[in-house]
Amino acid sequence: MKNALLATSALIALTLPAHAADPDLLVFDWAGFEEPGLFTSYTEKHGDGPSYTFYGDDDEAYQKLASGFKADTAHPCSQMVSKYRDAGLIEPWDVTKIPEFANIDPKFLKSPIFQDDTGVWFIPTDWGATAVAYNPEEVPAEDVASLNVFLNADYEGRISLPDSSDDVWALAYLATGVTDWTEVSQEQFDAAAAWLREAHKNVQSYWADPSEQAQTMASGEVLISWSWNDGVTYLRDDDYPVAFQREATEGSSTFFCGFVNLKDGPGSEEKLYDFINAWLAPSSGPALKDAIGYGHTNTKAMELISDEELDVAGVGPIDAPILAQTPNDPELREKQLAEFEKIKAGY
Repeated sequence: MKNALLATSALIALTLPAHAADPDLLVFDWAGFEEPGLFTSYTEKHGDGPSYTFYGDDDEAYQKLASGFKADTAHPCSQMVSKYRDAGLIEPWDVTKIPEFANIDPKFLKSPIFQDDTGVWFIPTDWGATAVAYNPEEVPAEDVASLNVFLNADYEGRISLPDSSDDVWALAYLATGVTDWTEVSQEQFDAAAAWLREAHKNVQSYWADPSEQAQTMASGEVLISWSWNDGVTYLRDDDYPVAFQREATEGSSTFFCGFVNLKDGPGSEEKLYDFINAWLAPSSGPALKDAIGYGHTNTKAMELISDEELDVAGVGPIDAPILAQTPNDPELREKQLAEFEKIKAGY
């Protein structure tokens, strides 16, 4: 992803069926995950990588699939899986065909939404962190010691937030003292919404993908962003000054994503399993870290990455509260999404 933030094709990739390759497998994925190192054995076996089409956020992907778009697999983050199941868009994986499934860290499968007596519905593959990215040449470290930096009038018009309901609510809950969003009262929801409305006054832009977020920071328009760690990776790869504050007083967030087996996929089921086995191969761990900065769910893959490398990527251990973006109440998530739309519109 070297120079990804300078690529003018990044926004086009979100709307076109990009990276056409093997016609027998269509992967519906986040832009940037067509990295060849993530499916090496697939390419070795079939002579080419799978075909890809891309999306910019989880809700966009779900809406497109719910409207009838057909692909063989998609790459949602954990909190979306219940929506896919409830809508009847996915079917269980046959884990007897996935040898490395046994090496997935059990903490990523701790939910009946992911696996139950009807099967395994989600193969977690990658995880990352969301925290405060900032330009250390212009923003003192003490200013980002608290998440309330997003309310600081000194940075009005120099702040960006993700155009992602899950990520902004993780920020707002943390900032108002909530570290577990599986149990949220109406009072806590209202406090987080009020905090987001205050932060909105300082927001220059809501970024749709890490390349866009990195571009706004590289240009100097934005000094502080609530950022996934891959955006920080892209900036560092291009020698822009950026620091990643995961240990603000109120904490930071983590998320994990993986693949679902879409019903009635147009391609080859055999090749779908070849793809997921390639992704779960231990060798994919370093490739994922190098290209995107994320950690891998396969414990064998993580053994190939040093603690120092994880710290540099922004996914090492920290001493601060963490809000894990695990599945939460679908009704709460829909309420958050609706409220976020109102906040962005200025209401």
